[in-house]
Order: sequence, then structure tokens, then C-alpha cells
Amino acid sequence: MKNRIIGLILCVALLASGFAAHLFVRPEKLRVHQHLEAADKAACTDHGSDVFCTHLPLIQIETDEDIPGAPVLTETGHRTGYSTAKDGSDRIISTVKITDHQDTNNHLTDAPTMESLATIHRHGHSSRYFDKPNYKIKLVDSEGNNNDQSVMGMAAHSEWILHGPFLDKSLIRNYMWYNIGGEIMSYAPNVRFCELFLNGKYEGVYVMTETITAGKNGARLQLSVDKKDNTFSGYLLRMDRKSEDEIKNFTKYVRRMASERGINIEYPGTKNITPELTAQITKDFSAFEKSLYSYDFDSDEFGFKKTIDIDSFVDYFIINEFTCNNDAGGFSTYIYKDKDGKYRMCIWDFNNACDNYQETAMKLDDFHLIGCLWFWMLVKNDDFTHRIIDRYKTLRQGVLSDEYLNRYIDDTLAYLGDAVDRNFERWGDSFHNDELLTPKERNLHSHEEAVAQLKSFISTRAAFLDENIDVLAQYSAESRIKKFVENAN
Repeated sequence: MKNRIIGLILCVALLASGFAAHLFVRPEKLRVHQHLEAADKAACTDHGSDVFCTHLPLIQIETDEDIPGAPVLTETGHRTGYSTAKDGSDRIISTVKITDHQDTNNHLTDAPTMESLATIHRHGHSSRYFDKPNYKIKLVDSEGNNNDQSVMGMAAHSEWILHGPFLDKSLIRNYMWYNIGGEIMSYAPNVRFCELFLNGKYEGVYVMTETITAGKNGARLQLSVDKKDNTFSGYLLRMDRKSEDEIKNFTKYVRRMASERGINIEYPGTKNITPELTAQITKDFSAFEKSLYSYDFDSDEFGFKKTIDIDSFVDYFIINEFTCNNDAGGFSTYIYKDKDGKYRMCIWDFNNACDNYQETAMKLDDFHLIGCLWFWMLVKNDDFTHRIIDRYKTLRQGVLSDEYLNRYIDDTLAYLGDAVDRNFERWGDSFHNDELLTPKERNLHSHEEAVAQLKSFISTRAAFLDENIDVLAQYSAESRIKKFVENAN
């Protein structure tokens, strides 16, 4: 309780400070930080130690068969596809029960506070290979229709991701950075810690996460589409690995986008998309990319300034640079056009962030997003780079300060409490696996080591950015961008 009070006092202090207006974009919708706002719960005295008892929300999922989506591997480890259901489909029906008492602990035998049928399958790319996978669930009714429900206090919706921290042995990267991102940007997915039982077996600490999609009554993104007349006011795109369904956008057509990547339409989804809508969205988005990759890219009349929410791109850049988020700007990258006609970025997936990328250590003394597709041109604009510099310096006095971030880590782990121990009773073998990170010396062998690594990363990365953030201005210096400007001599 003491840590929680200190955290709340710090948040109040930030709100009262002179720069609070810059930190909280939508003060009418302040972020809910579960570890700060959850009620303290007294220990249960009416049952023995053999009864599962947790202060966290408790999820029970029941299925009649294995959940599809696991990689199917040859003897040499080559993936030939993904597992399917008995009927050949890529998802199955399950029953989802959530017990989330506000003032008392949660038990397996308690009446659930929310129950629904749901489709379920494994979710992610590299995370599908983990022993503790992620799951995507879609709440449905008995007729198979969407069954929007409020989950753990988050706004009602049918689509959710259950993120299982496995590679991230601190357990808190996604929870932490989504919440901090939600204080900085106009939207970031809401999250809640929980504990999962799958077919009666304990599966550890999970993070219930909003999917990035359209929502109702102010929830999630403000997007809409009319399938009848093929019109839209807002849509959502995802840049990721190439696929058969990717659109032929401008940067793909002119081969500016890396060949292994592609852009897919995430919203409208398969039920509402039409060939006509696909063509219109492709044309509309390509017009933005053309304006960005033109000699008029930084002009007020014809350039990107008319088409994007500049602050959204600035904040996305800062959050992902600060965390060295390896996938940002290339994979798992979401961009959407809101109802106001402006493009915005949305953060996603910090499992590989903060020097937790599997294949190699991240360089903590360099900038990473300056070479990414849209940012490669944006940083050539003087106003854009100076906005990054000024915004970073402001945030370093608040939610990106060492003090705030270290306290955030400590308070979050204090809230998780004995759930951390339960998680690693289940998954403690991962501390003996030196094949998760390359080279093997990077692998961590205890939760305490993982927390220390996260704090050390933050200190080192912030020190580099503090000293070098002004260097970004060189990328928009007149001598550097002459060939990109229409009136160059």
C-alpha cells in the first residue's frame, strides 16, 4: 500500500506541474494503472493453503481439444505450417470464465464475474514457439456473433489478446510500456495482469490486452466503415511480414519498403471489407506515402503536414527509440487514419524491447527508427526533428525520468507479489534455457536478474539519449536535405 500511495502522489504531482498538459493528451480519460488503483485485499482466512487464491483477476479457459496455431516442425526444426483444429480450422470454440472481485481475492470455485463462449487460437510470430504462448480470444454468443463484454474494468469489446510473458522474464515490459505510452499518446492498448488456468492447469501470469481495432462509445480507435456504399471514415493498417493479402501501396510498388514486409488492412475486417474498399484505402494511403516521398514532402500545402497528426508520430518515435523496440517501424507496426482524417501511429509489442531482442543485442548508443520507412523522410523535416528533441526533454522530466520508471517497476512488482513466485514455479525451467537469447551470455537466470537488467537498460539508454538527442537535428540540416527539397539549387 505504501508504494501505491507514493506512486499516486507522483502522478498527482505530474498533473499539477507546469508541463502536465503536454504529458496527458486526453485528461478526460486518464489511464488506469492497475497496480496503483486496485484495492488492497486482505488475506483469506477461511480456507487452507491447498486452495488457489489470488488478488489478481483469474481466468479459466476450457477447450475440448488442443488450441490451434502451434508451429509444425520437421525433425530439423523447419516450420512447415501451424497446427489446426480437428475440422481443419485455425481456431476453436472455448469457454472463458473470469473471476474479478474488486475487494476480495479470487478462487477457482468462485462464481465467475464474466463468462462467455469464445474462439481461441495461438497469437504472434516468434512467441508461437514459446512453451508459454500468447492467445487471441474473441468473445461470441451461442450463435457465433460478437459478444462485447467489459473485461477487468476495460471498455466492452469482443476481441482480446492474452499475452504470456515468457521471453520477458521481468514479466512487466508490455504492461509497463503500454501504460506509459497511454499517458503520452492519445491511445495505447489498455492492459491488466491476471492469472490463467487452461483446462484446469495453472499457466502463470498473463496480461489481458486490448487489440488495436475500432471500438464503440469512445473505446479503442475511432474508425468506421459503411460496407453498403463502400465508404470509410477511418481505417487501420499493419506493417508486418509479407502475406498474400497485403495491399500494393506506393512504397511497396516502388520497392522502397523492404521486400520481406507488407501492409495489411486490419480494419475494416474480413466481414466488412470489399474489393472496392480495399482499392480506395490503398489509393488513399498511397497518396500519403507519395506526399512523403516527394520534393514537396515538407511543404505546408502539399506535404505530410496536412495528412498526419505530427505529435502522434513524434511520440511513437520517442517511446520506441527510448526502449530500443526492435520491431517498431518494420514489424507489428500499426498506423491508422482517424475520423478526423489524420494518420496516427499506435504502439504495439514490447516483448523484444529494452535489449530483449532474441537474435542479437540492441545497440544502446545509436538511433534506430531514422532508417524506418516513414521516419526516414520525416526526420528530414526541421520542425519534426525539433519537436522530437523538445518533447523528449519534457518527458524526461516526467514519465520518462529515471525516478518515475524505476518506481514504476518497483510498484508494479510489489503489486504482483506472490503471483511472480507462482509464475516461476510453473515456468522456472526457462531460467536454465540459454538458447532463448543470442549470444547465450545474454540469457538471465532469475527474476531478480531480469529486473536488474531492465533497470540498467533504462539508465544506460536514457543517458545516451540525454547526451545525443540534439544530434537528431543533423538529419534535417539544410546541407543534408538539399536533394530532397524542390527548390534546391
